[in-house]
Amino acid sequence: MRHALIFAAGLGERMRPLTDRTPKPLLLAGGKPLIAWHLEKLAAIGVNYVVINTSHLAEQFPDALGDGSRWGLRIRYAYEGPTPLETGGGMLNALPLLGPEPFLAINGDIWTDLDFATLPIEPRGAAHLVVVDNPAHHPQGDFALDDAGRLHDVGEPKLTFAGVGVYRARVLEGWQGLAPAGDPTHAPRFALAPLLRAAMERGQIDGMHHRGAWTDAGTPERLAALEAQLR
Repeated sequence: MRHALIFAAGLGERMRPLTDRTPKPLLLAGGKPLIAWHLEKLAAIGVNYVVINTSHLAEQFPDALGDGSRWGLRIRYAYEGPTPLETGGGMLNALPLLGPEPFLAINGDIWTDLDFATLPIEPRGAAHLVVVDNPAHHPQGDFALDDAGRLHDVGEPKLTFAGVGVYRARVLEGWQGLAPAGDPTHAPRFALAPLLRAAMERGQIDGMHHRGAWTDAGTPERLAALEAQLR
């Protein structure tokens, strides 16, 4: 697995006022931007090419991260325009830069001690997703993991999607049914979750349960808690 995608285009509305001037993945935790933790871990497992999708305050990313050479990486930026394209649209927009191979995709606003080397180089089906125990702010969870390592939209107990996964491009098959009609000259905007659920019904989504540390640093309070944890 040589390529990775980091989702970094969100507006960070729940993180305001911190994100009024700084994109959420560039907020500091443990003395470095949240996204830098990912870049270090990606470089450590031999990933050499990272696409970062951007929208909100997009110009700050190349200023802060450059071309990736300080981590031994090559970084390309996939600008989505002034309105983020959501996870599905963002992935579709980045595909021409990622190429045909399976790729690792990570939410830019999480922190985890997950060893990315434990992820498969290629998913058995369309995707392999990491799930974690449900945090206090998301007690209902997202997906159920069966004994064969398949994820399901129904069933109990539900676990929370960690925002980390290995994908094949075909996970986006059928995206046209989700994108609203609009200007054909602009990239479509749609969520990835409905496509994942449809693929689960076909038995095409595997998963693994990470029982270590994981934080969705989506609010100032959770970011402060993470900062305290990393001191």
